[in-house]
Amino acid sequence: MKVAISPAYRRYALGLLLAVNLLNYIDRQVLFAVFPLIKADFGISDTELGFLGSAFMLSYMLIAPVFGWLGDHWNRVRLASTGLIIWSFATILAGFAPGYRSLLAARATVGVGEASFGTVSPGLIADFFEKEKRGSVLSWFYVAIPVGSALGYLMGGVLGQRFGWHYAFLMVGLPGLLVALPLWFLRAPERRVDPDATETEKGIGAYLQLFHNRSFVTNTLAMAAMTFAIGGLAQWIPTFLFRTHALNVEKANLMFGATTVVAGILGTLVGGVLGDRWQKKSSKGYLLVSGWGFFIGAPFAAWAIMAPGVPACMAAIFVAEFFLFLNTGPLNTVIINVTNPAVRAMAFAVNIFFIHALGDAVSPSILGWFSDLWGLRNALLTTPMVMALAGVFCFICGRFVAEDMARAEPPEVG
Repeated sequence: MKVAISPAYRRYALGLLLAVNLLNYIDRQVLFAVFPLIKADFGISDTELGFLGSAFMLSYMLIAPVFGWLGDHWNRVRLASTGLIIWSFATILAGFAPGYRSLLAARATVGVGEASFGTVSPGLIADFFEKEKRGSVLSWFYVAIPVGSALGYLMGGVLGQRFGWHYAFLMVGLPGLLVALPLWFLRAPERRVDPDATETEKGIGAYLQLFHNRSFVTNTLAMAAMTFAIGGLAQWIPTFLFRTHALNVEKANLMFGATTVVAGILGTLVGGVLGDRWQKKSSKGYLLVSGWGFFIGAPFAAWAIMAPGVPACMAAIFVAEFFLFLNTGPLNTVIINVTNPAVRAMAFAVNIFFIHALGDAVSPSILGWFSDLWGLRNALLTTPMVMALAGVFCFICGRFVAEDMARAEPPEVG
């Protein structure tokens, strides 16, 4: 018997999942706030420093397909809560790391836990809310990216500067253990699957169809290019401010974190609202918002890197982040709209694998290597061109999206 879920409970579920996603990005980004402190403590190169970020992404993307399959067949809420416990413990253990290798192992384990939540949470939200509101609702969920990232920078910078980088990891890892219990008991919505679908369409055949879904593939390539650029910038900009503009760790992260949280919230929410409005006029509405956001944001990112002073640099970062965060809700909504609900967790798992394999699993180390060769400013200048490439893929995706949406969405069951 189908049990109705009240609007109040839907809002509670969204709030709880938003809180967990917030912790997700705090624990993910706190590492980059303390990069200069870890480098000084361990005496490592920029390439090794960058690999600490890559280790998280490598484990995150490699384990995501496993959780994707589990998410399509098992209890999604229990998978998400288990992942939260794993990554929170791993973050705490990073605070006890005595050396580079143990810190590397802890960060890789954080990726395992976050892969569980990342693959199942968008599908959960999609099943809680109707199709017409997905862009706006997912934008609220993904507002955790700028807010959580900013809090990671802020908390890491302040705690790291005043008490040491070990203490920063200990403090940000603890709240996740408290939120795990209410998440475990969240009442999951019923999956929106096509009652007429065959077993093959629900199983391996549907998984293989993802690679023939042109909208899914080109949308994933757009997100991969974006992830390469923004992932690299997010990990290296605080260090760039420290080295190039002579800001200490606390001040660099306070400024970057404050800029990110304001620009990110505004960009994410505006992108969700604009995406829903443009989508009512055209099947490619979400992609138009994202594509233009990338094209407008890229030159401002280049300006931020080249700016001679701190005020101009931070102003350019604000504008660039506003336009780049426009894509967050729309591009994730496109994944939901063009994929079969029966394999939606796997669709996000495949997306996660490729956007990180081609994106921020490699960009921190590549930018670190470029920095060792050419200097950090020159290394960072490679990223705006990749952002523009993301915009190109968005417009290519727009050519196929109407057809793939029509195939993916099952009929509403009363």
